[in-house]
This record gives sequence, C-alpha cells and structure tokens, in this order.
Amino acid sequence: MAENEKDDERLKRAQKNTKELREYLYRQQPADIAEIVQQMDDREDQKRLIKILEPEDAALVLNELEDSELAAEILTELPENRAIDIVSEMSSDDAADLIFELDEDDREAILDLFEEEDANEVQRLMNYPPDTAGGLMTTEYVAVPAHVTAAAAIEMIREQAPDAETIYYLYVIDSKGHLVGVLSLRELIVAKPLTNISEIMWRDVRYVNVNDDQEDVAKIVSKYNFLAIPVVDDENILRGIVTVDDVIDVIHDEAAEDFLRMAGTSLAEEDEDSAIGKFSTAVRSRLPWLLITIMGGLCSGQVLSHYESQWSQVIALSFFVPLVIGMGGNVGTQSSTVTVRGIATGSISGKRVIFTVLREASIGISLGVTVGSLVACAAYLWQGSITIGIIIGMALVCNMLTAATLGTLVPIVLKKLKIDPAVASAPFISTTSDIVGLLIYANLAIKILGL
Repeated sequence: MAENEKDDERLKRAQKNTKELREYLYRQQPADIAEIVQQMDDREDQKRLIKILEPEDAALVLNELEDSELAAEILTELPENRAIDIVSEMSSDDAADLIFELDEDDREAILDLFEEEDANEVQRLMNYPPDTAGGLMTTEYVAVPAHVTAAAAIEMIREQAPDAETIYYLYVIDSKGHLVGVLSLRELIVAKPLTNISEIMWRDVRYVNVNDDQEDVAKIVSKYNFLAIPVVDDENILRGIVTVDDVIDVIHDEAAEDFLRMAGTSLAEEDEDSAIGKFSTAVRSRLPWLLITIMGGLCSGQVLSHYESQWSQVIALSFFVPLVIGMGGNVGTQSSTVTVRGIATGSISGKRVIFTVLREASIGISLGVTVGSLVACAAYLWQGSITIGIIIGMALVCNMLTAATLGTLVPIVLKKLKIDPAVASAPFISTTSDIVGLLIYANLAIKILGL
C-alpha cells in the first residue's frame, strides 16, 4: 500500500512537468499506464499522456484499455498525424479487437486512419466471430517456402521480422500457401546454410481451423506449451497465428464467465453502460435459475409433506432435515465444480470419465462415513437415542455418496447434450440432491423405526 501511495505521488509530481512525466511513463508497463489512463477523469489529461508516449508504446497502452470505446475516443480526438502513427504500430488482431465493439460511425473513423491495405486486413479479421480462432489470430507472422535454403530463410526473416507478432516459430508453406511444416528459430539458426527447409522442418504440425472455438484453441496451446499456433482455413491454407498472450486472455475470460455462470449470473451485467441496464440485465440473467431453485424447493416441500405423519411420530427426526439437505448440497457442488473444471481443461474425457465418477463416488463415501459418524455421535448425545444417531449417520453416508455421484454425472451428461455444464449444473444438482436426500432420510427412518 505504501509503495502504491509513493507511485501516486510521483505521478502527480510528474504530471506538472512533461519531461518528468515522460521519464515516469518510460519506467511503467503498458498495462500499468492503461490503468492510469482509465483512472483519469479529464479527457485532456488522458490525451496528453498518450501523446507523450512513443507511437509503439501508445498502441500497446490503448490495446490494454478495458474500455474499447474510451480507446477509440482518445484515438479519434488526437491530431490526425499522431493517430495515424499510433494505428500504424497496432497489430492487425489488436486493431480488429479494438474496432469490433464500436458502433458503425466510430469504426469508420478508426479505419480511415489506416492505410488501405491494413484497413482491408483488419476488416477481414472482423468478419470472423470474436470467439473463434479466426477472431483471435493475427496475420503478422513469418512464413517461408519449403524449397528455400536455411540461409535464404534467414534473409526472409530479416525482412518480415519487423512487422511480425513473433519469430520464434517459422511456418513453412508450399507454392499455394498450404501449411506443410514448421520449425523453430533455433532449429533454423543451427542448420547448415545450404540445407533446404523441407529437410529440417517438422511435418506433423499442430494447427487449428479459423472456425474453431477459442476454448479449443486455448486447450491445445496449454497442452503443448506453444508460444503460438497456426490457423488454417478449410483448404489448409495458412491464414494467421494465435499467440500465447491472446490465449491467456481467453483463459481468463472463460474462467470468469464459467465462474459467473455457476453463480447464476453472467458477464452481460458488467457490459451494460447504464445503472438501469445493469439492473435489468442482472434480473434477467439470475431469475431463471432462481425459478428452477424454487421448483426444487417446492418439490422438497412436497416430499416433507408426504412423510408428515412419520415426522410427527418422531419429532426429533425433523431437527436433522436441514443438515441432511445442506451436506448433500455442499458435496454435490464440490464434485460438480471439480468436474466442470476438468471438462473445461480437457482432463475429463474418454476413459477418464468413468475414473472420475468412481473417484468422486469414493470421496463421497469417505466423507459420508466421516461426517456421518460424527453427526451420529452428536445426535445420540443430543437426543439420547442411538437409533436416531444410526438413522442420521446412514442417511448422510447415502446422501453424500448420491450427491457426489450426481455432481459428477450431471455436468458430463449436460456436456454430451451440448448444454454448458457451468450454467446448468448448480441448480440441477442442488435441487436433485435435496429431493433424493430427503427421500433417503425418510425411508431409512420408516424402515428402521417401523413408522
């Protein structure tokens, strides 16, 4: 906290002097400068800060701004020559991301700043849905023909590198632009100068299609620890690459989205500009899952009323109903969270599905025995009845086993049905585990006590 306060003081002092401000900003990362810009209330101060930066740094800062409209407004309000210098330093994918969320007038204003060729490239990228490999990719990469020598390829890199997003990987193409191989910069450098690229390239290339979902792209990059992955079209023509920095953003966004969905809400609440919009969107996104919960509660109430005469014979049984429901719901939620996470990362697939179900069921039994034994002892000490203790203990074992199994199976089944498990798992599991838990508890009591 003290360090942050010192930084704030340095910034305030630096803002009074352009030279000091330039030196202060030179020591900051683009993401930190973007945060400073967003915290500024005065538009003139925001523009002054961007003007001080070198065009390349200003492009990075504008790309780091969370508010695309703010970035567009700052850019269009700068002197035209300055704005042109900045956009010329933007990579095509960053420019497309910036422009995509803007309205038509702002899009045209920004695109007019680009050279015709660059503007056409940005527009082509904007034609792809933003949550696909095509929407993520950049067209600024290094590609070399398969028939050239290592020495010739190095000369090509020298020409292409200044505009390329990354040069760690070189993508090899044939005369028609088809992706036929890949090699690392290291492999190229250590190769003999007259060696043909076709002799040293890797032919088994991992790639994604322009229409692949961004989550699938993130899984592949994470699995193989790639710094970038090539993107091809349906004819296997190389169209671009997706770099690891974009994949990190995807992983962050998808994790946030899944977390909010599991809570019965969505990112749409944050996307609204007005307080009224946030309010109405929040109500619409949360209400359906609450209605499902209401239905579950009514069904649970129906189960309780069905066994009303049994509860009235042994009043003490009703004291433990909240405990049975609560423990089952907690275990089911824990298992579903682990399963949804496994599905998202790709670690639960194929034969591992059965293993996951068996593992979670075993965990449910272990937890049930442990918790059931403790609660059985507590029930005996509280009510002075070993029979009630046995009933509640057995009910917890059965209920926690059932909840753990449901918590694992429901997300897997929903995934098979092409329903997002992060959205629907929680309400279904909590509702089902409540009803099943009550049925188990009531029927155990009837059998053991002979009610």
